[in-house]
Amino acid sequence: MPAAPRIRPSDLFTPDDWAPFQTRSPWIGPLLVLHCWGVIALAIAAGVLWPILIPLSVAVIGTRQLGLAILMHEAAHGGLSPNGRLNDFLGHWLCAVPVGASLTAYRPYHLAHHKYAQQPEDPDLVLSAPFPVTRESLRRKILRDLTGQTFFKQRVLFAFRAFASRRDEDVAQGAVVTGRSVAPFLLVNAALLLGLTLGGVWWAYFVLWLLPMATWFPMVTRLRNIAEHACVEGSSTDPFRAARTTRASWWERAFIAPYWVNFHAEHHLFMHVPCWKLPALHRAVRARPQGGRMEVASGYLDVLGKASARA
Repeated sequence: MPAAPRIRPSDLFTPDDWAPFQTRSPWIGPLLVLHCWGVIALAIAAGVLWPILIPLSVAVIGTRQLGLAILMHEAAHGGLSPNGRLNDFLGHWLCAVPVGASLTAYRPYHLAHHKYAQQPEDPDLVLSAPFPVTRESLRRKILRDLTGQTFFKQRVLFAFRAFASRRDEDVAQGAVVTGRSVAPFLLVNAALLLGLTLGGVWWAYFVLWLLPMATWFPMVTRLRNIAEHACVEGSSTDPFRAARTTRASWWERAFIAPYWVNFHAEHHLFMHVPCWKLPALHRAVRARPQGGRMEVASGYLDVLGKASARA
């Protein structure tokens, strides 16, 4: 069972150059969680006050639901706080549970992905292996996402099966829904519904929380999965090509790739570097000769073009 090829920081950096990437902040991670929920709250308020903005609010909230999943991912690496208990509390209850995930189930799954990245044992290989596909196939996938079909299949049907079986090994889309996460998800979402009902806007739960989760969130999750690993030549043998980094414009960061998730090649090189340091790590790695081997896309449209290049 071969592990993915790796490099050491000393292969690229002097101790002084590497030192800034080793430190972890006690406050940036909690502020990112606060920021994510703050953006969600503002988008809900905007949709309630100005219904014409509801489509925009759905896109913003769906992207920040992905943001919660990304911050759960950060917690899986211990990056939200140097305090382990606080890191796991934030990552589980404020990030994972609201979108139907479990940090406890996700962490071993995700660390296995890092250990065996793009090897046959990689649990995420199924997400990238089918690509490239035809343009029509990609359009069908995105249409299923935006019409709620993906949500119903991966969340509703799977949740009933996982809740009934209560098997921890039941995993869908990277441990997004597990047997142990269904009950907490329902509890937290009931609290959200109650809060909005008490605020006199019960409908906002369905239109401005559940609808984004059923449409935009699955779509941007798919785009993230494609961009990170699909169609990267040499990904199973070269640590600099185990993943792709995608340059993201301001609108792509707002509607597709929040919290520096687009810097995925750097994350696979050095997975314990906090997400907010990945732009600086990108510049540092690219300044070395080995950095030229990295797969760097000019944007998400570029990635989708490569992922749908099959005739």
